Amino acid sequence: MAAERKIRVLLAKPGLDGHDRGAKVVAHALKEAGMEVIYTGLHQTVPSIVKQAVQEAADVIGLSIMSGAHVPICRKLMDMITEEGFESVLVVVGGVIPNRDVPILKTLGVKGIFPGGTRFDEITQFIKENVENRS
Repeated sequence: MAAERKIRVLLAKPGLDGHDRGAKVVAHALKEAGMEVIYTGLHQTVPSIVKQAVQEAADVIGLSIMSGAHVPICRKLMDMITEEGFESVLVVVGGVIPNRDVPILKTLGVKGIFPGGTRFDEITQFIKENVENRS
């Protein structure tokens, strides 16, 4: 049996939001949990995020959004993932996410939603369980 491949997570900060401390801390926690993390940096466009995820053969796209634009960003991201035929990727989003928007994001196809203050072990466990279930 071959060595187990690490889960590849592309972590991105879409839009004009300039706060990435939380994303960097989450990236560190994911690495500590044994995942490979590709952090794209600030001010990414949705097309560049999808392109990088496809190029990196990411298992997970993680978005960190503090700007309040999570619904339109996720809608565009999910549409582009479908256009690229990359529906196998697990999409998760964290940041400032009001409870009222959780059902909307789930309807769009976002599988994991982690508002600020979510414990790191909850995020890593969710990713591990859901990537394993997709394989």
